[in-house]
Amino acid sequence: MDIFSQLGEIIKELFYSSGLATLQWENYVMIAISFVLMFLAIKKQYEPLLLLPIAFGMMLVNIFPSIMGNPVTQFMTEEQLLAANLDPNAYIKTTMADGSVVYNVTQNGGLFYYLYQGVHLGIFPPLIFLGIGAMTDFGPLIANPKSFILGAAAQIGIFITFIGAILLGFQTNEAGSIAIIGGADGPTAIFVTSKLSPELLGPIAVAAYSYMALVPIIQPPIMRLLTTKKERSIVMGQLRPVSKLEKIIFPIVVVVLVAILLPDAAPLVGMLMLGNLFKESGVVDRIAKTAQNELMNIVTIFLGVTVGATASGTLFLTPKTLGIIALGLIAFCLGTACGVLFGKIMCWATKGKVNPLIGSAGVSAVPMAARISQKVGQEENPANFLLMHAMGPNVAGVIGSAVAAGVLISVLK
Repeated sequence: MDIFSQLGEIIKELFYSSGLATLQWENYVMIAISFVLMFLAIKKQYEPLLLLPIAFGMMLVNIFPSIMGNPVTQFMTEEQLLAANLDPNAYIKTTMADGSVVYNVTQNGGLFYYLYQGVHLGIFPPLIFLGIGAMTDFGPLIANPKSFILGAAAQIGIFITFIGAILLGFQTNEAGSIAIIGGADGPTAIFVTSKLSPELLGPIAVAAYSYMALVPIIQPPIMRLLTTKKERSIVMGQLRPVSKLEKIIFPIVVVVLVAILLPDAAPLVGMLMLGNLFKESGVVDRIAKTAQNELMNIVTIFLGVTVGATASGTLFLTPKTLGIIALGLIAFCLGTACGVLFGKIMCWATKGKVNPLIGSAGVSAVPMAARISQKVGQEENPANFLLMHAMGPNVAGVIGSAVAAGVLISVLK
């Protein structure tokens, strides 16, 4: 009978320590959402490098919440340690002001807590920008500087949403963090939020990266709604060749101008242009390849799983958080719409030489947004090749979102 009693106690302890006893309905909802995101990443291949680690981190934290747990420091007396079968010699002894002697007992945080410090401290976003710069060809933007207009136009959604969030009752720093989601740039959203509203970092990071991954679903309906079949069928002329000297000078000039005029944008723009200079200089091939591959891949894994791990159901499924996600979607849609509308204006001004679809690439989701411009254009005209033309506004959008981030930080911090 004693054996059965002990076995029953063991089973009871296992049950109460398992998720079956500790998880709430919110956790199960988030686990289901993580399965949907994994399906989109694996089956539909929607930005799998981002969506898959985010979804897996989301699933893991809702099954095992302690994986994101904060470290806990507490003080215990010698008697308390002995009662807990702990050796006092293993802990640091401290004499308090009243003369009592206590021991510092520290419980370590969860695995993702320490990885998350790269997000919380704003370390990962500039490193991601370094890798993006090393992989990006600024040639289409240099060849067609008018692309800067479309990249800037797509950031209008950020500032419209900023005003809307304030009108809905959010604080100005919260509104700035929410609005930056409209740039469709996860690292920028994380960087801004870590400076303005660290408490909102979880939902904003998840929203920003989710919308980046869902660009193929979100953008095409907006693009078709705002353009005609004739406009979508426009074939653009070939871009002029860009010299190596131009490509080397460009990142240096951009970072000098931005850093002088808007110092708060310097960490993001500076690392973006440093990565690009590695690529275009041709003299540091090993470093350029490391930034493009090993470093970028490692940081993407850490950032993805820890961003997903912020989406604990009990913290995530609240009216405020859901409002943030909704406003982020509105900001992204407005950014896409503004880019397309300015593309229509350029189409009119150039007498039909600019396909308005490339304006949607003015958001910062590189290179996915440019690929969507190409895809939608080819649906109307199979002989249409818009990818290189769309890459101009796309990389301009990366710079534009970083500049918008610098404006928000400098004004609101």
